[in-house]
Amino acid sequence: MWRRLSPSHPVGCYLFFALFLAVSVRAHHEAQHRPSGILATVAFEQRLEALIPSDLSFRDEAGQTVRLGDYFGHKPLILTLNYYECPMLCPLVLEGLLRSLRVLSFTIGEHFEVVTVSIAPGETAALAATTKARYMRDYGRPEAARGWHFLTGDEEAIQRLTEVVGFRYAYDAAKAQYAHAAGIMVLTPQGKIARYLYGLEFSPRDLRLALVEAAANTIGSPVDQLLLFCYQYDPATSRYTLVVRRVVQLASLVTMFGLAGFMVAMFRRERAPRARTEARR
Repeated sequence: MWRRLSPSHPVGCYLFFALFLAVSVRAHHEAQHRPSGILATVAFEQRLEALIPSDLSFRDEAGQTVRLGDYFGHKPLILTLNYYECPMLCPLVLEGLLRSLRVLSFTIGEHFEVVTVSIAPGETAALAATTKARYMRDYGRPEAARGWHFLTGDEEAIQRLTEVVGFRYAYDAAKAQYAHAAGIMVLTPQGKIARYLYGLEFSPRDLRLALVEAAANTIGSPVDQLLLFCYQYDPATSRYTLVVRRVVQLASLVTMFGLAGFMVAMFRRERAPRARTEARR
């Protein structure tokens, strides 16, 4: 039988020392990996259901003044916040998005819109146009040019937009770069934030389901509706996860209808000979 050890007992001393050492090492490890300085101000907080201000003015890649509301009202949207001269993170985010978009049967401009906004107020429409041309070429669907918009704007408009969506970033003067998080947002046609997808790679399934859900099922197929029944968006992971309970319910319904169909078929099969016999009489 186990005996209670006091701190003064030799074995108790070792146990208490080991516990103290483990706690100290863990605290030191967490302190070392806790963001500090500029990185401590960077975040991408979910503001689901937040409405994007439609009156915010930017410039498109042609240098024309546009309002974000110009892109609302018809199709779901993907919103990305990047900057065009970013040396590292932004190209990875946009290339990851592009890889997923190429897999989808949905086409930019036909089924949904994409709006990419630069967070750097000094960037120009010409730079936006160059960036757009590169991604349009890689996307490979010429009709998408009317549906992917690359915008630039002044600091006030950029800050208003980033505050609404929970995108906190900072300029690192020592490196001449912006520190920011990675991810995209999916908006309803009315400009309301429906889903956040974080990271550098975006599952085509998650992206498709997010677009179908944001569109209130006006795009997609019956298979998408079935997947949305079985998968549910998890804000904690920003992904769609399988809901086992719903899968079991669906399997039960399929089994029930299958048995009902089998019984009806057997009943009709048994009645057919009787009907022929009675007809001969």
